[in-house]
Amino acid sequence: MNKITSICLMLSTLLLSGPSYSEEPLVQVNVLSPEAALELAQATLTDCRAAGYQVAVAVVDRMGVSQVVLRDRLAGPHTVDTAQRKAWTAVSFRSDTLSLARSTGPDSIQSGARMIPNVLMLGGGVPVEVAGQLIGAVGVSGATGGNEDDQCARAGIKAVIDKLELSG
Repeated sequence: MNKITSICLMLSTLLLSGPSYSEEPLVQVNVLSPEAALELAQATLTDCRAAGYQVAVAVVDRMGVSQVVLRDRLAGPHTVDTAQRKAWTAVSFRSDTLSLARSTGPDSIQSGARMIPNVLMLGGGVPVEVAGQLIGAVGVSGATGGNEDDQCARAGIKAVIDKLELSG
């Protein structure tokens, strides 16, 4: 009887004490405003055009939800979905898709990551960070290859990063 009482007492203490958080239970995050996302997409598109590329640009928030999608006049019909998937992949994996393409090749131990739905391991998706915090990602599709898509995305980020850092 004494053993059963002790077990019941321990269980009731655990149940009544409630959850224990090692960190704060709520987290505050920064998100891009629609205006900032549009400015980022436009800066990226401008850089791609200057390089002679007709592309689609997608900007997603930190959760991978599209905020802005721009498609240049002559960009292929596939480029919109491709840009969105690249941006989603970059924010989801918190890494640029050019690096992910290299590290998830067919003979790599991480190759299975390519099987995750919506993932696209092609260069052109770049995460956007402000003060060490992920706030979104840019995806570009339609240049001559993943390296060029990546360069356009990085140029777009570079064009607006100072403004984002000042507001953050």
